[in-house]
Amino acid sequence: MRILHIAPFNIAGVPITLVKAERELGHQSRLITLAHDRRNYEEDLCLHLPFLDFRGTRWLKRWVSDPARLAVDNRRKRPSELPPTWRPHGLVEQRLVRLRERLWQKTIRRVMAEIDFWNFDLYQLDAGLEFFRDGRTVRRLKALGKSVICCYTGSDLRTRGVIPEIDALSDLNVTFEFDHLQLHPRIEHVFFPFDVRNFAPRVGLEGAKKVRIGHAPTNRRAKGSDLIIATVQELARANAVELVLIEGLPHREALRRKAECDIFVDQLGDLGYGINALEALAMGIPTCSALAPGFEERYPDHPFVAVDERSLRARLLDLIQSEVQRRELGAKGRRWVAQHHDSRQVVKRIHELLRQATASLSEERGRTVLEAGRPT
Repeated sequence: MRILHIAPFNIAGVPITLVKAERELGHQSRLITLAHDRRNYEEDLCLHLPFLDFRGTRWLKRWVSDPARLAVDNRRKRPSELPPTWRPHGLVEQRLVRLRERLWQKTIRRVMAEIDFWNFDLYQLDAGLEFFRDGRTVRRLKALGKSVICCYTGSDLRTRGVIPEIDALSDLNVTFEFDHLQLHPRIEHVFFPFDVRNFAPRVGLEGAKKVRIGHAPTNRRAKGSDLIIATVQELARANAVELVLIEGLPHREALRRKAECDIFVDQLGDLGYGINALEALAMGIPTCSALAPGFEERYPDHPFVAVDERSLRARLLDLIQSEVQRRELGAKGRRWVAQHHDSRQVVKRIHELLRQATASLSEERGRTVLEAGRPT
């Protein structure tokens, strides 16, 4: 197939990982990102569109956007509607969005012509967005008989919600976040795509006398970082422990520092583990994380040291005091990531779900035609 991914950014490197997996499986796959991610993840075709992620836009959102959409924390949302839905927060935001999209149109049309945009077979919207909030591109794609997948990766569904014009037309919704199953009645959970081959087992630090505990927040509120940092610092007062805080660094440097850790703590709260945790597991580093409710029951073979606010200190102390346990958990974690998160298997699962969804829709349409033809 010819597959085109559209994403606002190459979020945590996930879209490009899917693209590379699809290419390995024999598909012709491309990725269009609207703007460049500040953490310098690899790009394929970046439009560098203005007014997406710069200081002025972030400041303006505080004045014109719904405050609830800007609040990112580590707790499950309980929205008033399912799925949560994006709508402009008043006339000012609506007009600003339309103005921004008018300014984008020339660049978008140029790139569409360059890549023969309308002649792909499958379009995957990573984050559930296309170029325009009114879904005009998706409407035309569906009129042309194309398949469209919406793929959600985190706060896109929790805080922003679906774009209703797009959600109504998507053939399949998938998510990498387990808690999203409670947010959308028509969504399937698949594992984060990840290529463990890009990660060598940890190197540690030669002659290190302290157990190095890493934590890498992109948003401290979303990770429960204040308690994690305070707990590690408290343990360091009575144990040979060092906190390695990996924050605000380019991705390459963040990975280098992570590889020197003996233990990694991903996050607390209700939302479960993320890409940071997978990177640590792929390096053979035992990883602590809170897990989304229901995850352990569905995936009981997971390798995480499950923690919450009450158990974090005790679980860390166990790992600090047992190098054997750290080695065993590290080896198990790398095997588990390779088995469950392999990006090629994730792509195959998404495409199989699309086939099932398409077949189900065809059956439903067939029944409707038959029923319509019966005499009353």
